[in-house]
Amino acid sequence: MDHSRDRKRGWRRQRLEPPEPSPGAGSRHRSRLARLGTALRPGLAVKRWLVLILASGLVAGYGFALLIHQAFSWLGWPNIPGFLRAAPPWISGLLLLSLGLLVLLWSAWQWSRTMTAALLAQDQPMPDSRAVLRALLRRYQRRTGPRVVAIGGGTGMPNLLRGLRHYTDNITAVVTVADDGGSSGRLRQQMGVLPPGDFRNNIAALSDAEGLMTQLLQYRFASGDGLGGHNFGNIFITTMAAITGSFEQGIAESSRVLAVRGRILPSTLENVILCAEVRVNRNGQEEWRYVRGESRIPESGGQIQRVHLEPQDARAYPETIKAILNADLIVAGPGSFFTSLMPNLLVPAIQQAIRASRAVRLFVCNVATQPGETDGFSVSDHMRHLRLHAGDAFNVALANHRFTPPQPPPPTLEWVALPEEDEPLDYQLFTADLIDEERPWRHDPRKLAAQIMAIYQRLRQEDDG
Repeated sequence: MDHSRDRKRGWRRQRLEPPEPSPGAGSRHRSRLARLGTALRPGLAVKRWLVLILASGLVAGYGFALLIHQAFSWLGWPNIPGFLRAAPPWISGLLLLSLGLLVLLWSAWQWSRTMTAALLAQDQPMPDSRAVLRALLRRYQRRTGPRVVAIGGGTGMPNLLRGLRHYTDNITAVVTVADDGGSSGRLRQQMGVLPPGDFRNNIAALSDAEGLMTQLLQYRFASGDGLGGHNFGNIFITTMAAITGSFEQGIAESSRVLAVRGRILPSTLENVILCAEVRVNRNGQEEWRYVRGESRIPESGGQIQRVHLEPQDARAYPETIKAILNADLIVAGPGSFFTSLMPNLLVPAIQQAIRASRAVRLFVCNVATQPGETDGFSVSDHMRHLRLHAGDAFNVALANHRFTPPQPPPPTLEWVALPEEDEPLDYQLFTADLIDEERPWRHDPRKLAAQIMAIYQRLRQEDDG
């Protein structure tokens, strides 16, 4: 994206309205002719098969006609009804051909309906042509959707992916490997593998069988000397890595087995450790602490000033760099700001690739602050620390502007405040209603993805203009 154009345009704060329903869902009252035109639009992989069916039918029919002619020559021609015998041969042939094709098409249609009903569960209704057409359109739109790279980890990333998967199949999730707590930390220490927890969450979010996969992959063994406290998904990914010979190949094969739409890639394959410089106020006196280990940072009891990786020159995973450079849209966040997002952006080659990319680059700010990490942070505080750690990798932000949900957030959380109306901004800010009605301290996946795609379209149009 051309950042000089951004500077000429000037930074501004824009309030977004709920976007219009996505095109392609179809209207209940759309005419049959319009539906036929839609079904024949380029890219749906319908016309090519129709043409192939017709061409192969003509070839097979011609061959069949030759065989029939030869057979009748040997056996003698049957008696032809009088009305066909009286007509010219080409009319008789056309009538017989039309009758045969009509019976053939009707039989094929009834056969397809019977097979579809047999393959579907008995309690599911028979899909009509409009439902099939809408499914084809959604599939086409996702297959040709923008190339999106989502960077983060924790619980925020799966929420984002659940929304984005309705718009595109071309998703690459870049996940942190700095996690050292819980089941992931134990496997990392005992087995020497990269932490599988965030990969597990994102695989579940992108799986076609998300509901069942989420329950399976998130299942936690409650007891047992070896399995107690472990998630099934962590064990599954670790086992797959051992079978395939590498962690990245294990993730790829796990994604294939679980029918994942998109890719989940690590930011680095190195055994990195997240460290933080924390300022602590004790009895009115400020002191600085150096905290080593991702899981220990939120427990430090202070205000995080800066984080970095050990080693600081960790090499990026090559496929991740390739995905970033080829992306149309790069989204950072939401999720734990310092412990899930930053470990990815602290890999030097990741930062460089983001700056070099021509993609729309968007930072999604959390709805609520996170205890031990971003206490008291506003949107501008998030952007200030993002600039401190990642430079000008992201100059556009999306934040929530609805602070009156049906139920308030827990007492330990507070809303991430928006800038004052007269506050000068060195970044472009979009705001919208992004909250989940049941858990207002989190993003609603559908709302978030819809606004992200609306911003992407707007900035692309402005950049092209």
